Amino acid sequence: MSFAAIQRILGLLLTLFSLTLLPPLVLSLFAQDGAVMAFVSAFLLTLGVGVLCWLPVRHLRRELRLRDGFVVVVMFWTVLSGTGALPFILAEDPHLSVTDAVFESVSGLTTTGATVITNIDQLPMSILYYRQQLQWLGGMGIIVLAVAVLPILGIGGMQLYRAETPGPMKDNKLTPRITETAKALWFIYLGLTIACGLAYWLAGMSVFDAVGHAFSTVAIGGFSTHDASIGYFNSPLIDVIAVVFMFLAGVNFSLHFVAFRHRSVKGYWHDSEFRFYVLLLSIVILITVLGLYLTETYDDWQDALITGLFQAVSIGTTAGFTTAEFYNWPGFIAILLLFSSFVGGCAGSTGGGIKVIRLLLLVKQGVREITRLVHPNAQIPVRIGEKTVNSRVVEAVWGFFALYVASFTVMYLALASTGLDLMTAFSAVAASINNLGPGLAGVGPHYADMHDPGKWILCFAMLLGRLEIFTLLVLLTPAFWRK
Repeated sequence: MSFAAIQRILGLLLTLFSLTLLPPLVLSLFAQDGAVMAFVSAFLLTLGVGVLCWLPVRHLRRELRLRDGFVVVVMFWTVLSGTGALPFILAEDPHLSVTDAVFESVSGLTTTGATVITNIDQLPMSILYYRQQLQWLGGMGIIVLAVAVLPILGIGGMQLYRAETPGPMKDNKLTPRITETAKALWFIYLGLTIACGLAYWLAGMSVFDAVGHAFSTVAIGGFSTHDASIGYFNSPLIDVIAVVFMFLAGVNFSLHFVAFRHRSVKGYWHDSEFRFYVLLLSIVILITVLGLYLTETYDDWQDALITGLFQAVSIGTTAGFTTAEFYNWPGFIAILLLFSSFVGGCAGSTGGGIKVIRLLLLVKQGVREITRLVHPNAQIPVRIGEKTVNSRVVEAVWGFFALYVASFTVMYLALASTGLDLMTAFSAVAASINNLGPGLAGVGPHYADMHDPGKWILCFAMLLGRLEIFTLLVLLTPAFWRK
């Protein structure tokens, strides 16, 4: 373990992150919203800590090992959550406690979208922008951005990329060089953001709202510049635009890259995970829309169609935007939507949850075991498309699922032990570990009423979900620290 090399990279990454505080600082200066000093102080503190970490080891040149990469990723996300909370602590509006500020920062960076802030419409413009920007940076993973930048500074990035990127098949690269892969992902991410922002603006949003919601839509984050979320605009056209871009952001970004490179969309339908993703979302949409109409939650079938479609895609992709108080809908529909977030988006997307490819592998493995009961001596491979999946990958998926269930259970019991009712505790952990945001019962509208111990448990759940269980839990094993 090279602690000096880890310290050097952390210093550089913190210095890099400090630059992201400049856009809201400039916006605060122009808007004169009273948050200038909060951002100036946060910028100087973050930059200062980054430089102090980097200076003593600036001349060190040493290749990172995979183990070092895991430490950098976990430490960076935890340290970044702390520095990201500074503007919320230092600002006069909102002047959050340390717990609330860290919760808001973690929620933003992990693209969860759970908030402890009420009266969002009254917040300073720069704070509103900062919340949206946090989600955009966290969406693709600021580590991936760093992978594209750090080689210029003499640091290899493959170990960081493998530790950060989600999904069971993370060794697949779009391009021969890892730096080019990271850049390709970010160009696709940036392109979708620009297209989404333009679409929102043309549909009637202000430039500020269009940019802010494009950030959180493509990041599948869920933060909004209004208390009523997307429902504030009361526009079916904006709802449909959001649905389209949430759906696209939930797709594996490598498919977008291939489609762009070959100028063809055929690759999407040839992908087994994409087809399963479409199938699952279609089923949830159909049941939700029919359920809303048949239970007369909405008298007009068009309202049931638009609202049901929006919420099914928003919750299913773990975006977490709302146009209605879905947590007050008939219990079956609300629970169905919450359960759909357990699947989430595709691997290599900005979505949360277990990921579609893992569920597909679990289903195929389950079918194989049932077939083996009938034909004990048969050799039945697990296939994704035309490729046979290595048994090591299937084992890793089962291991992930086991750790996911165990982690969820422990955090659920811990939260319930603090006095919360069982539905609130269950949905809060589910919404956090799946990076969804809105839950049911007491955490439907916001998390402001949650007590501090519960917020810290949920912060851990959000980080665990964002780093996909293994990356964080591996640091807690004794074997990791043995030489």
